[in-house]
Amino acid sequence: MKISYNWLKQFIKIDWTPEQTSELLTDLGLEVEGVESYQSVKGGLEGVVIGEVLTCIKHPNADKLKITTVNIGGDAPLQIVCGAPNVAAGQKVPVATIGTTLYTEDGESWTIKKGKIRGEESHGMICAEDELGLGKSHDGIMVLDDAVKVGTPAEDIFDIENDQVFEIGLTPNRADAMSHLGTARDLKAGLVQKDINLEFITPSVSAFHTDNRTLKIDIDVKNKDLAPRYCGVTISGIKVAESPTWLQHRLKAIGLSPINNIVDATNYVLHELGQPLHAFDAVKISGNKIEIKTLKAGTKFTTLDGIERELHEDDLMICDAEKPMCIAGVFGGMDSGVTESTTSIFLESAYFNPISVRKTAKRHGLNTDASFRFERGIDPNITEYALKRAALLIQELAGGEITSDLIDIYPNKIEDFQVRLSFDNAKKLIGEEIPKEIIKRILTSLDIKVNNVTETGLGLTVPAYRNDVQREADIIEEILRVYGYNNIKTTEKLNASISSTSRFEDHKIQNIVGNQLAAQGFYEILSNSLTNPNYIALSEQLKDEHNITMLNPLSNDLSVLRQSLLFSGLESISHNINRKRQDLKFFEFGKTYHHYSDTRAENKHLTLFATGNQNKESWQVASKKSDFFFLKGSIITLLDRLGVSRFNESPIKNDLFSEGLSLNFGKTKLVDFGLVKKSILKHFDISQDVLFADFNWDAILDIVKRHKITFKAISKYPEVRRDFALLLDDAVTFESIYKLAKQSEKQLLKSVNLFDVYQGKNLPKGKKSYAVSFTLQDENKTLTDKQIDKIMNKLQANFEKQLGAELR
Repeated sequence: MKISYNWLKQFIKIDWTPEQTSELLTDLGLEVEGVESYQSVKGGLEGVVIGEVLTCIKHPNADKLKITTVNIGGDAPLQIVCGAPNVAAGQKVPVATIGTTLYTEDGESWTIKKGKIRGEESHGMICAEDELGLGKSHDGIMVLDDAVKVGTPAEDIFDIENDQVFEIGLTPNRADAMSHLGTARDLKAGLVQKDINLEFITPSVSAFHTDNRTLKIDIDVKNKDLAPRYCGVTISGIKVAESPTWLQHRLKAIGLSPINNIVDATNYVLHELGQPLHAFDAVKISGNKIEIKTLKAGTKFTTLDGIERELHEDDLMICDAEKPMCIAGVFGGMDSGVTESTTSIFLESAYFNPISVRKTAKRHGLNTDASFRFERGIDPNITEYALKRAALLIQELAGGEITSDLIDIYPNKIEDFQVRLSFDNAKKLIGEEIPKEIIKRILTSLDIKVNNVTETGLGLTVPAYRNDVQREADIIEEILRVYGYNNIKTTEKLNASISSTSRFEDHKIQNIVGNQLAAQGFYEILSNSLTNPNYIALSEQLKDEHNITMLNPLSNDLSVLRQSLLFSGLESISHNINRKRQDLKFFEFGKTYHHYSDTRAENKHLTLFATGNQNKESWQVASKKSDFFFLKGSIITLLDRLGVSRFNESPIKNDLFSEGLSLNFGKTKLVDFGLVKKSILKHFDISQDVLFADFNWDAILDIVKRHKITFKAISKYPEVRRDFALLLDDAVTFESIYKLAKQSEKQLLKSVNLFDVYQGKNLPKGKKSYAVSFTLQDENKTLTDKQIDKIMNKLQANFEKQLGAELR
């Protein structure tokens, strides 16, 4: 939100610097994110002075140029070459001196330099309107009044607005501060706390009166819940024209483009008081009647931007006797607005239901200055005052007469809030006792009425425009922000309680896993739980009926809660690949959400993603792609770290994968992993392979909690390793060798490892060679050669008999 400092000082005559004021506003909770300078004429005409043309002769080398001598009040007149057809001796003119920077209408700049034009020296420039930014005319140079004194800076002659504009990061709860009035009100409260008491000036509307009753427009509010208050008045005999300079400066300073005096007046009051208004061309109101109502769903309506929209049955509309004219509180219609030919208007000021306006604005994708305020809740008691203020301003700018009584339909007054404040609770929450008199002074400065005072607390009435202050805690927050957070002393004593938590807490296990994955080169990602509903079509296992749909989505692409973490992860991968980062390893902790017939479920997951090379390019290490076995190794290592060592493998049944495995603990699925289908990757414009693992985190946590860690002493006796080179059929797996070896020697065989596989030349067809190592150890004594040979002979015999192996 933009706030003009000059505008702000119309409410409160403060003489502080913009820096001091912005600091106080930030302390009050209206955080100033930046301060920008505004000049109605860019550059402020710095370097431009008033000169008098002493002589003017034809340029000897150009037909359309003239050589002039100009007195600008210096020691000697300047010679300036000028091409304007109207330049003549005796004129008072604006002169841009050497070094002056001028700006085009598009903001481009150029600097006046000494130079030669067709062989004649020129020491400045006599300027036209558009060259100075004072108008659009370029027919000739500006000729000023003879009374203007030579040498006077141009900025002293022309009306130049210099302003400072605060960019305030307004929080959604501060609807009361969405105007210059609201900001000034807070500023005054802050100044009172600093013992600076300045008069708070508000625009007077005492001059408002009805001139005649020649243009009466009836108002019928059919949906009083959606329009609790509605005011209107007619003004006739107006002349639509360009707004005066001062009003244009006010609007331009806060980033608005002036349109005409009527529309500009309503925008001015909107940003001045925070009350949106709308002006209808009275001639276009059929039947001289206004109806505030909803219309049937599907009704067509064209808004001011030229877009035809289909109305929802809950959209509140401003209609005449025949047709809709405006989406209430959101956007006007194409056929009812003010034009250059308008001579009479119906001026509207209303309080619309915030929820209704917010839903309508969201449905139609509209975000206007009016809807921004209505949907947060404006002051319901300023409606009539703002209408009178706007009507008087329009009369000042466009003439005309008030030609109807001011109609104010307000059947059920919105009451102020009654709140009780306990001094003890204030002390507990603030952490410091603030004197009672200061508390009362702060609340009074915020227009919060103190009804009664006791030893224990205050009875308060909070004005209706502070819809965010309805509880005792809100009152305490108001006191604290005005008193100043920085004025609360830091205590020297810090109290803290020590909580006893299990080492199997979810966040602790996550930290263990996260640290291990980070050490392996994985990066953690955090993606949105809201996702695109179209992703359901990428898998038959994901059902549309299981979607949990948002009632008021931010956009169509974020309208459902995700049923899988795969797609948000692929969005991240695609985003990185498009930015030349092809080697990626991600992990994410997150939930999936499902709507079943009888319940809703949230399931927690850990997902891993790998694509591209395992390591960065280096002359020391050869590049190697992340493949299925890399991902499997990461998964096994992770499970081993958590103490989950017993699980079985089974073919994957998840159609998100083109190939993969499931690891299960009994009947409980621990993780699905494998290569993501090409058709899914294509949907995200990913051309390289992506590996994906989906852990059932809830199941893993349950298993980890039941896992008992056992310890035993390291054996004092040495291990013995023996190797076999086995010639086997292609169909024999290492798993069968491992199981047979363990069955053959259960006590002394500690490990079996496959360290080389060979297939090809010098081997019979259908055969392969496995190099397998066996580690033997006795916990109580040193093994003898006789024992070792006996075990190895037994292993060899069993391999030959049951697996058809041959020792090479």
